Amino acid sequence: MLTPCTQPAIQNSLNVPQVTDKHGRVIHYLRISLTDACNLRCVYCMPEHMTFRPQSELLQTEELERLITRFHSLGFDKFRFTGGEPTLRPDLVRLVKHTAKLANAPTVAMTTNALELPSLARPLAEAGLQRVNVSLDTLDPTRFQRLTRWGRIDQVLRGLHAAEAEGLQIKINAVVVRNFNEEDVVDLARLSIEHDWQIRFLEMMPFANNEGFQTSERVDQRSIQARIEQELGTLESAGDALDGEARVFRLPKARGSLGFISPVSDPFCSDCNRVRLTADGKLRLCLLKDDEVDLMAPLREGAADGDLDQILRKGIFEKPWGHELANNRFSTNRGMSEIGG
Repeated sequence: MLTPCTQPAIQNSLNVPQVTDKHGRVIHYLRISLTDACNLRCVYCMPEHMTFRPQSELLQTEELERLITRFHSLGFDKFRFTGGEPTLRPDLVRLVKHTAKLANAPTVAMTTNALELPSLARPLAEAGLQRVNVSLDTLDPTRFQRLTRWGRIDQVLRGLHAAEAEGLQIKINAVVVRNFNEEDVVDLARLSIEHDWQIRFLEMMPFANNEGFQTSERVDQRSIQARIEQELGTLESAGDALDGEARVFRLPKARGSLGFISPVSDPFCSDCNRVRLTADGKLRLCLLKDDEVDLMAPLREGAADGDLDQILRKGIFEKPWGHELANNRFSTNRGMSEIGG
């Protein structure tokens, strides 16, 4: 088996050397959680009363910029800012600009609830943001408030229109929850007919602070797809390849597409190309397992770039094959908002 120091130099389409894990997967996509805090309290994500980390325990602006640069030097060419809610970080525009200006123009995206996009869409687009994934689980105002506890659907729609006006590519992320929003998948799917958006339906995944609910109220892809086809017609496959994590389909004559992300019922571990950076400076190797590598400590102890690169290479090499949800094993040390989507 290859050791980290003897991995072959694999080139991506931009001719940048990349790293592999011990299973031979090229890892080149980093999801960066900027904060564990959020301005909503979605029922499938966190309890209503949460205590978030103080700012001193989070990676600071310069630390994030340095780590992003180190990942890029190792061949990472896709970066996504997540949270919690990333728009709550006052340095978000600066971080987007730093990332977008790296050599070979990496892809820069963000996952957001869109509440702050009416004021942030333009500066983010000007800084180099290309794509937004907007969390939107229903178009019904009452159910939206029930799901998010605090949210208002009109705020999200204003944010979506602001992003669209700035030319940002848009994907909608809808987590389908039994007895909450199953009936809303048809109206959400209709958005793909008139808009050049991808509407993505996500299975809930079990995490430490909400595992019971996330397991008992999960709805699988087969049920969602059947409900959509009953109302809107047969879905046509858009190809065998995944779009990120999504298996993609189209409605007849639709401008956009529909995606199904089914990590529990139909895992895609063999195609995983990502790792995550938590807001408190841990390299998270798999979303659904607790394996992590501490990056904050060496950063604050004055590690040189070469030392950081070696830590990253060794960590990425040990990335596990995938989750073990089929054996009822799931992440216990963090909730979803503490990891980043």
